[in-house]
Amino acid sequence: MAVENGRRSVSPESSGRDSPVPRQWRNQLGSEDAPPKDKHYRKYANGVDRALSLFETALQEWADYISFLNRLLKALQARSSSITTIPAKATVAKRLSQCLNPSLPSGVHQKALEVYNYVFTVIGKDGLSKDLPLYLPGLASVLSFASLSVRAPFLDLLERHFLDVDPRSLRPAMKSIVLALLPGLEEETSEDFERTLKLLERFKVAIRPPEGQEITAAHSTGDDFFWQCFFLASITAHSRRTGALAYLSRLLPRLGSSVTPEANKSEGDSESAAKLSQLVTSPEPGLLIRCFAAGLVDEQLLIQRGYLDLLVTHLPLHSEVLQTRAKAGDLELLLRAAVGVTVRRDMSLNRRLWSWLLGPEPAASAEHEGTLESPTSVTTQPHFFSSRTNYFEEFGLQPLTRALLSMIKSEAGNNPSERARPYRICLSLMDRWEIGGLVVPEVFMSIVDSVKKFKEKAATKADFTEVLRSASVFFDGVESGLIYSEMLSLMAQAISPVDLSVADRAAKFDLVKFILSHFNVREEEMITIHAPLTILAILCMIEEAREKDKTTEGPDRLSATLSEQALEISASLLELVPERAFPLDSRNKSIPLVESKILAATPNLELLQKIKTFYVTDQGNLEASQPPYVPQNVAELLLQKACSLVCGSLGQTGSAVNVTIKTRVLMLVLSKAPTNLFVDTKRLLAALHNCLSSETTVPFTTYSSVISLSSHLYTLNRISPDGLSELVVPLVRHAWSFLAASEPKYHVETVRSLWLLQTALTPSNRDIEAAICSLMLEHDISGTYAQRSADPGRSFCVLWSHSLQDNPSGVDRRAPKTPNGEKIPRLGGMDNYEVMLTRPLFLMLDSLADERTQLFMTVKTWLNTLIGMDKLLGIFVSKFAELPFLRRQHGAPDPQDVHFTNEDDLDLGLYYVRALSSVLRWAPDAAWGVLSKRTIRSSPPVAEIAGTDEDVTLQEFFLHVCLQCMACDEVPGDQLSKIRTAQLYRAALAVLHQILLNPFAGPLSKLKLEHLLIEKLSKSLTGPDPYVQVLLLDVVFAALKLRELVPIELPTSPTAEKQLSLTGERSKSFRISVTNERPQAQLPPPPPTLLKCILAGLSSPSSRPVLDSWVSFLSECLPLYADSIFQVLIPLVETLCSQISSTFNNLQHLFRTPDQALSQAPGAPETTLISLLNGLEQVLANGHDRLLAEEARAQVVKSPEQPQGFFGNMGLSVFANDTPQSRSATANDRLTVLLAFQDAVRICFTIWSWGQGSDAARQDSTSGASFGFTSLRMRNRARRLLEHLFAAETLECLETVIGIWKDALDSPDQQKDAEVFNLLPALDGSRPKHTIPALFNAIYSRTNPAALDPSRRSTLTIELQDTEVVIFLVDYTRSLEDDTMDEIWGDCTAFLKDLLGNPFPHRQTLPSLLEFAAILGEKVDNTNFGEQRKMRRELADLFLRLLTAIFTTRPTSFTETTASSSSISEKRTSEQQSRQVSSVNRLPGDRADDVVGILASIVPNLPKILVENDRILAAASAVSANVIGPTLRSKSFPDTVSKNTLILLQELSRLPNNQKSWKKDVADAFNDSRFFGSNLGLVQSGWMPLLKQWAATDKERLPEILSRITPPTTAGIVFGVGATSARLEADRKTQLNLRRVATLVLACPHDAFAADLGPILEKLIELLGATSTSSPSSTTRAEVYMTSPVHLAGIWPVINAELHQAISSVVAPDHSPQSDAYNNASILQACKLLDLFVCLAPDDFQLHEWLFVTDTIDAVYRPASYRPVALVDEVSEELGAAGIPGSAVQQQQETASWTTTLGGPRCG
Repeated sequence: MAVENGRRSVSPESSGRDSPVPRQWRNQLGSEDAPPKDKHYRKYANGVDRALSLFETALQEWADYISFLNRLLKALQARSSSITTIPAKATVAKRLSQCLNPSLPSGVHQKALEVYNYVFTVIGKDGLSKDLPLYLPGLASVLSFASLSVRAPFLDLLERHFLDVDPRSLRPAMKSIVLALLPGLEEETSEDFERTLKLLERFKVAIRPPEGQEITAAHSTGDDFFWQCFFLASITAHSRRTGALAYLSRLLPRLGSSVTPEANKSEGDSESAAKLSQLVTSPEPGLLIRCFAAGLVDEQLLIQRGYLDLLVTHLPLHSEVLQTRAKAGDLELLLRAAVGVTVRRDMSLNRRLWSWLLGPEPAASAEHEGTLESPTSVTTQPHFFSSRTNYFEEFGLQPLTRALLSMIKSEAGNNPSERARPYRICLSLMDRWEIGGLVVPEVFMSIVDSVKKFKEKAATKADFTEVLRSASVFFDGVESGLIYSEMLSLMAQAISPVDLSVADRAAKFDLVKFILSHFNVREEEMITIHAPLTILAILCMIEEAREKDKTTEGPDRLSATLSEQALEISASLLELVPERAFPLDSRNKSIPLVESKILAATPNLELLQKIKTFYVTDQGNLEASQPPYVPQNVAELLLQKACSLVCGSLGQTGSAVNVTIKTRVLMLVLSKAPTNLFVDTKRLLAALHNCLSSETTVPFTTYSSVISLSSHLYTLNRISPDGLSELVVPLVRHAWSFLAASEPKYHVETVRSLWLLQTALTPSNRDIEAAICSLMLEHDISGTYAQRSADPGRSFCVLWSHSLQDNPSGVDRRAPKTPNGEKIPRLGGMDNYEVMLTRPLFLMLDSLADERTQLFMTVKTWLNTLIGMDKLLGIFVSKFAELPFLRRQHGAPDPQDVHFTNEDDLDLGLYYVRALSSVLRWAPDAAWGVLSKRTIRSSPPVAEIAGTDEDVTLQEFFLHVCLQCMACDEVPGDQLSKIRTAQLYRAALAVLHQILLNPFAGPLSKLKLEHLLIEKLSKSLTGPDPYVQVLLLDVVFAALKLRELVPIELPTSPTAEKQLSLTGERSKSFRISVTNERPQAQLPPPPPTLLKCILAGLSSPSSRPVLDSWVSFLSECLPLYADSIFQVLIPLVETLCSQISSTFNNLQHLFRTPDQALSQAPGAPETTLISLLNGLEQVLANGHDRLLAEEARAQVVKSPEQPQGFFGNMGLSVFANDTPQSRSATANDRLTVLLAFQDAVRICFTIWSWGQGSDAARQDSTSGASFGFTSLRMRNRARRLLEHLFAAETLECLETVIGIWKDALDSPDQQKDAEVFNLLPALDGSRPKHTIPALFNAIYSRTNPAALDPSRRSTLTIELQDTEVVIFLVDYTRSLEDDTMDEIWGDCTAFLKDLLGNPFPHRQTLPSLLEFAAILGEKVDNTNFGEQRKMRRELADLFLRLLTAIFTTRPTSFTETTASSSSISEKRTSEQQSRQVSSVNRLPGDRADDVVGILASIVPNLPKILVENDRILAAASAVSANVIGPTLRSKSFPDTVSKNTLILLQELSRLPNNQKSWKKDVADAFNDSRFFGSNLGLVQSGWMPLLKQWAATDKERLPEILSRITPPTTAGIVFGVGATSARLEADRKTQLNLRRVATLVLACPHDAFAADLGPILEKLIELLGATSTSSPSSTTRAEVYMTSPVHLAGIWPVINAELHQAISSVVAPDHSPQSDAYNNASILQACKLLDLFVCLAPDDFQLHEWLFVTDTIDAVYRPASYRPVALVDEVSEELGAAGIPGSAVQQQQETASWTTTLGGPRCG
């Protein structure tokens, strides 16, 4: 170490330093008297020196100590009688204290005390007074370990010599003396107890000032300083608290006077009591209280019990000390400690606590007299308490409440046990009703609020559960009335107009909700009495606030949000209330029943006042008072208030949410209250009619509430059937607006609400059906210019679709109740559809007869996408079965005699047949499949029509119907009857003709007006009627069609999506046969305007309602572009993708926006999106098929026998060696198709991700069911298209997905990239057996394309690096199930083998591929397929080869990468580090380069991967040699070490049988002198655990380091040239070794090196005797911090002396030996050590603390003549006097003393 400030390194040959010129310190520690110039004294001093020198050389056994003491005693006895001083007294005192080491036998202790006795005899009283700081520290700890034979001499020594010491010398050491004697008071039965007690009393007398006045025989007015020291000793020394308790129980004055009037004392006694109180509380009353508080929180139960006894007997709660002298905070501290004993659940402690809190038991006479006196007699005697409750309420209630509240609020940490401590205390206090009954109401809400706040910041759910469990136990013990009283108080504060912000009000509502959701509020008394009253009060407060809001403005108004929260709480409470809470007959006859009229006229304020009186005055206690109203009255009031709230909200606008919750409250009240109670249904019905009569559509929430309430009222017989029927029409009208196809948000909910209403009306009621019919026909115009709008039809389509899917499972939660309380199952649309939909269905089908109307196109489209075709045809079956004339033929004897009569309803039959004809005409081909497969159960009507008793198919049944209609050839009668019969005949014939035709082979018409029709079609896009486009599309296609359509197979589903979808089998079969087909005749190209028209049609908003027709038109026109498909592919795909994106965005916005206004969009977004996806799929399929055909022809031209690629014809290469012209054209065509594929994959992935991850939380919760239906439908359609794309181009689509994943890594939404791995398993075409080989091809295409077959190369149209593909491979493999290894094992091993044949092109990806191999090993370990042993061995070989390849191809990158990453990461600020994402979400490039991080994640799984121990050790050795070793030996060490490096090293250390390599690495790093330049954070998190494990596995580490420490005197060159540098180098090495020792000590557990404490101490003493430059302070501090105090007893003499010399050198003269001995660094280390002692306060150090800092009350309350003795105070005083002018000196001294006494700021 360099010389600082002129100080030099002093290294004398002999032990002990040069003694400086002594400075006369007041504590005399280390100072020597000037020796007399006398030869006798010199001889005497030389003898003492010779005796002292034996201590350093001859002490081996305990007998050597006795010999040394004998020699020393003889040397001292050789003095002349005139000599009264001790030579080298500091050294003599130090050696004597070392001989009192607890580890030495008692004989040595006795001999040492004998020498002490002689020394004190020599120096006398004055000498001992002067040298007390020199000798007392060595003796102070004797009683704590002394044997019986030592105790008596020790006490003799104190009695003989110390009692006569000057009181001015004793005063600073009084706390130390008290601590020294307290161990002698621990055993009250010991023979030394009384003697020690008297000795302590004599010390008290010894320091008593002469002017003190005697108060009692044992106390004087001057004893205050002794008591303050005693209290400090008891507070700080917990190990000596037993002795302190024994002393206090005998000699602490009784500080409490009696509270009874008979015990009035004389004036003298009162003055004496006041003086005693002044004695123990002066100058600081807080010390007495903290003494008791420290005792009450002691770990030993007996000590707690003793201090509680002292409280009861000596310091009662009503004492003047506690009530007057003590500060409020001190009394709260005492009460906090006192009630803390209850957590032990020990009755002996609790009994004493109750006695203290409740005061003394009143005398029997006092109780008797108290019963006879008048109430006014108590006021004349204020100090007499006949009730112990009054005593506690007077003296303890307020401070105890404040103490508990401070405990509840101060437990801000996340420790659940500490957080729950005040809850358990309050629970224990409830054992005594006198205390708990007063305290619990004050702290109840604070406890609940504390639990709620802890939930927000709890580290884990288990922590919160533990705290909630404790709070719940307390909660269950609280009276029900108090709980609901507090809840009602919170509600009143939140609702009433008070000075609270909206946030504060909302917080109070949240607290009530927290209580309801987390605590038990469901006891019988709560739910039958308190909950109804609370609900009534809330409703009254809301109604009162609403009335006040009409006349007030400003923040005091109750907002809709707050009102909604209050009503939600009311609803939650109502759900708890059972029906038995409102019995018809009141069981309590003492409460009068109020008449309904009087109740209705009672003001809200009067109701609230009565409820307030019950809860505030009586605390809701049913034993003390009765509820204000009987249950029947409460029910009537609830019905009245709830009805009033609902009626008021229905008449307002903009209160949709409030209507919902208010309606819910009213429905709950109706279901709970008896049915005979009055409800103002007239007012309710009027309000409902008023709300529904609005011209504008009401919000859906209001509509839903109204329909639920109406159904509920009807079910409970509150309204008549006529009353409900009057509401049906307006309800259905509003429902119809929500069923609009352009607004899919509430479709499912609306349909369910209609069936709920139908349930209430019963199935026999057809009011809803009639209302729907009237709405469908409302705006129809018949005649020549007939008009039927499409909107009603589209709404009916929605109603039909969701009704057929409506199947309520079990009893619906929203189902109405009967008057008996039983729930009625809601009717399901799936089974009862004919009740509501029959007549509206036929109105829909009527439009098929008139193709001029918009509704015709809607129904036609609907039939093509119909769900439930069998249900529709079933309605026809039932209608035909109802016609009698159809059943007449088979019953007649001769079928020729059957004739129609005027009574036959032929018109109705004709109507049904025409409707069926229209259905069969316009229904899809799949309808014929339903007709041919679906059967009808036989019944008499069906059997009569069909002519058989067996089941028949629908097709056969309808055929028989037609035959029956055609049975009558001749029709007699008038002309009208003939016309009807002829029409029926023709209609039946038409239907029969349709049935007999083959629907799959019908030819289509051809038209020739292409140009004109295309122009007309283009103009129709701007027209008002979009449905004319369908007709034009058919005409245009007929004109363009050049060949007949190929017959298609029967679809499996009637939906348009599956009709238009291109299945994988179809495309595959086409691709296989494409090369064998003969080329067809070349067709003329379509007109140029066709493509422009198609694009305009797909983009126009007006085409949305008929978009299916456009897509069908497009799909049929695509074959016309056989030769130019690649020219039209890009514009078609761009248009489709842009329209898909726009439509999808609109659909997303719709479901995210709550309660938005109904739009008038022309098309339904779901069907629009699906139609566009169908068109996109058709375009891509056609283009891809054409591309494959061209590639197949090119392949055949080149080499017909050329083998196909990995993926068959799908992956035919565009790099085939063809002519330049053909190769270029084919490559361009493939590029065009692949670009289109990429766009399609991206848009499909966006749709598939809708509602996943974080996006789900952004949707409007009110339309959850509709959103779930719509999103699932969209996602399934996008998934099917993705499956087809992957089946066609696996590699290119997979690379597109990788690009999406790569872009998602940069997204702030960390869940987005995981959605990619959720997509791939959902696709049949991307199973691992297809995906993994494709990933391998993508890697080879970027690293070594020449090694890959041309048919398997990627076109590289996606910008991806090889590292990004490999990282995706790693994450994808990690996401796979373990069972998939059976599919991909062969491909993976083949890939790794090929790669290792030439690893250099893959050098950048090798680390990630190693991680891939490790994942394979982990997953194989979890499975059981194939030959496990062979597979494991094969994988282990590949893994080791990969590891070798990494180290071979990238040998120099480790240290460079590690160093750069380390230097960057270690210098980041904490804020930047907090923003770092996890390793999984890092960018692929960073992950691929982090070799160390990859190895660190792999090493723990090496046993699973490599299995065999020799392979594991080989891998570990390779990692250690190639990664760890170069990192630790780098020139930039320790900057090259990163967090991952240490994690890797830790994982290596955990491998079995790998101790050799990692221990060597740790040893090399630890022994490097640069180790201590490491980043502190890395040392704490990484190096310390490693060093702990290193030291634990090798016990010789510390001794080996200690052996390297040599005193600087052995540096080699002591004098001459180079001596200084040699000593400095020796100092540096010693300092490093000391720091290593300190680091090891701190790294290991507590007391880990207690056995090595002796050698460590020897080295420290040796170094201290040699030089201060190599300061061992850090090692000493580490030992003190990590070692129990019991093991440190032997070091205090050395530490005391060294600390004194180091600190006193601060004020030593410059260039003096003492000043030069310690440089600034050494002094700083000494200050740090002293600071650690003061903070930790070990018991033994407290005996010596007064030498360095003032540890008595004098540190704060300094006497006028006080002069500090403590060393730090003296140094501060001298430095202050030298550098601080005026009065600042005293302030500086006081600050220094007080901060050091309290363990002030640390020095480092």
